[in-house]
Amino acid sequence: MQILDSLFGPQVNNLNRALDKASQRQGLLNANLANVNTPGYKRRDMDFSIALDGASKSQDKLGVSRSDEDSVRIDGNSVDLEQEVMAITETEYRYQMLAEMTSGYFSGLKNVIREGR
Repeated sequence: MQILDSLFGPQVNNLNRALDKASQRQGLLNANLANVNTPGYKRRDMDFSIALDGASKSQDKLGVSRSDEDSVRIDGNSVDLEQEVMAITETEYRYQMLAEMTSGYFSGLKNVIREGR
């Protein structure tokens, strides 16, 4: 079993981490959208590529960062509706691409196991 883990583990682990990070970002963006009318709410987001590498110093343990930008509105809320919708759409496409890559990876393994039949 250790041989299989060393052969297939890194790819599966990377795909799993990438899908998890995309899901986490989608949750943050949905929370931003839900709080678009909450006075004083500060937008939260994560940089997908940095969160995967774990190389960001400005992010906490979950890879989540609060927006330090100026508030969009007078009430102190920093959520921009158009920006959130675009980010949600981008994250959805990224998740779909990762899911297709994962499916293709396992289909390839299945094909190898069946010796191409």
